[in-house]
Amino acid sequence: MVRLDRIYTGGGDRGETSLSDGTRVPKHAARTAAIGDIDEANAAIGLARLHAGGGEADAILARIQNDMFDLGADVSTPGDGSADEGKALRIGASQVARLESEIDAVAADLEPLKSFVLRGGTSAAAHLHHACTVARRAERSVWAVAAGEPVNPNALTYLNRLSDLLFVLAREANAGGTADVLWRPGLTRD
Repeated sequence: MVRLDRIYTGGGDRGETSLSDGTRVPKHAARTAAIGDIDEANAAIGLARLHAGGGEADAILARIQNDMFDLGADVSTPGDGSADEGKALRIGASQVARLESEIDAVAADLEPLKSFVLRGGTSAAAHLHHACTVARRAERSVWAVAAGEPVNPNALTYLNRLSDLLFVLAREANAGGTADVLWRPGLTRD
C-alpha cells in the first residue's frame, strides 16, 4: 500500500523527477511526458464516469482507472519487464484480454458503422470520445519512449485496446450507435 505523508517534497524544484527505480530524469523527458499523458487519460476517464450513468459502463471505467495507475507504475519503471519478473508492477496479458472481452461484449450490441463517427452525441458519449483521444495520445507518448528504450509490450497493447473500448462505450452511450453523429464527407463544400 502507498502512504503519502507529504504532498510536496521539493525534489522536483530543479526540473527533475524520480522514476520508480529512483533514477532522476528531466521532467520534459519522453518517459515523464508519457506518464503525464497516462495520468491525463485517467482524469478524462474519471470525468466520463460522471456522465456514464452508473451500471456496467461505470464498473468498466472504474476498473480501468485502477489499471491506469498500474500502467503509470509500469511506464515509470525502466525496462520491458523481462528481467524484473515479480519485482515491478507491470500490465499483464490478462488485463489486455479483459479489455478485449469488454470491447467484444459492448460492440456486439452496437449499430453497424456506416461512416466515421464525429466525436459527440450525448454528454456521456462526448466525454468518452474525449477520453478516447487522450488515451490515444498517451499511447503515442509511450511509443515515443519505446522508440529509444525497452517498454513492456503489454503496456502498449493495453493503451491501444483502451482507446478502442472507450470508442465503443461512447457509441453505446449514443443509444447503441443509433444516435451517433456521422461524418458526411464534403458537407460544407460549395
